[in-house]
Amino acid sequence: MYCTRAVTDDLIWIGASDRQHPVFEAAHPTPRGMAYNAYLLLDEKTVLMDTVDRSVQTQFFENLDHALGGRPLDYVFVHHMEPDHAATLGDLMLRHPEAAIVCNKKSVNLIRQFHCTDPAGAVLVGEGDTLCTGRHTFTFYEAPMVHWPEVTVSYDRTDGILFSADAFGTFGALNGILFADEVDFERDWMDEARRYYTNIVGKYGPQVQTLLKKAAGLDVRMICPLHGPVWRKDLNVILEKYAQWAAYEPEVQGVLIPFASIYGGTETAANILACRLAELGIRVDMMDVSVIHYSYVLSQCFRYSHIVFAAPTFNNGLFDSMEHLLRDLAHHNLQNRTVALIQNGSWAPASGKLMSQILGEMKQMELLQPPVTLKSALAPGQEDELEALARALADSVRGVCRVREEEPAADKPKGFICTVCGYILESDTLPDDFVCPICRRPASCFQPLT
Repeated sequence: MYCTRAVTDDLIWIGASDRQHPVFEAAHPTPRGMAYNAYLLLDEKTVLMDTVDRSVQTQFFENLDHALGGRPLDYVFVHHMEPDHAATLGDLMLRHPEAAIVCNKKSVNLIRQFHCTDPAGAVLVGEGDTLCTGRHTFTFYEAPMVHWPEVTVSYDRTDGILFSADAFGTFGALNGILFADEVDFERDWMDEARRYYTNIVGKYGPQVQTLLKKAAGLDVRMICPLHGPVWRKDLNVILEKYAQWAAYEPEVQGVLIPFASIYGGTETAANILACRLAELGIRVDMMDVSVIHYSYVLSQCFRYSHIVFAAPTFNNGLFDSMEHLLRDLAHHNLQNRTVALIQNGSWAPASGKLMSQILGEMKQMELLQPPVTLKSALAPGQEDELEALARALADSVRGVCRVREEEPAADKPKGFICTVCGYILESDTLPDDFVCPICRRPASCFQPLT
């Protein structure tokens, strides 16, 4: 049975929602499901705007057959060739051989790759090309890397509709609603819109800014994305968010503390820091990266102005879940943040150095001060270090610059480090008969600390 909704008098939503698959693209949890949008225009010529993921293909084809009402399908606009939108394109071409594929040159090659067929009679379009379907005239604009290189958007000059491909999408099934103004979007959808943007498109901020500039020159009165609700009112809400996200500007002046903790010592330090920040009137949040999926943490890192990463040393390296998060942040091009670090290591703390190395690969990431170092757990008196870090973070959040009194340089620790397990012997001398208490290696496996 078909399930469709009218977008305008002659434009019909014929998409569907999938609530059975727990993850999207084998990576991102979708506890609220996922919507796959497709649209059919009933003009003098009929036009299908994209197809859908295989998970909802039965519903999609029933919707298409009903909406066509026996009419032939004249055109299929292929805005994006990713399989969540084009997996059913091959089946569509068999069902409707009369339909001409409208796409750019890059999409033709991807059609060959994914569907092992040539789109005979394809209408190739590029930047600024137009196509008239009767009452409606469409202009095509290239949007490479938002978020694949072949992406094209189309603009219906008649009704002012932007068919935006992956741009302005969100995670979540539609649950009967179609338009963003049918819900409290800020309350119920914005977090999933942000998580979708940051994880799917976030790496390509400059390309998104280019698309936004193109859209700014058009009289856009409605946005029809390939995921999530359609925008027909208050378009500035999502446009302004996209401009902010694409520029890597934080939404919240506050502190996020993503932490990993094996036996609780690192978490306790993170909790104390959060308490001190809250007492100073600073907005603060904490996220356990070993429990919360990294896609949610990444989204909040894009949201906050200041981030404190807290993690233990593990196998002489960085604890796995924190390393995954930081690598993912680097891959998604997060930048323009102030950060601080809490490291832990019972005998050879190394996580701070490793976190700094990854952060050093990212743009405009200011390390506020040296890491707070724990050895197993907070030692007596170390709460003062956390209070000092909290004050420095609060000043930075508020834009307060304070001149620090220079402290006398501390003597470098003397000792020797085991090159096998990282155990540190704090001593001026290394006995010839010394044996590492951790890995039982001899003194010949130690080298002086530098």
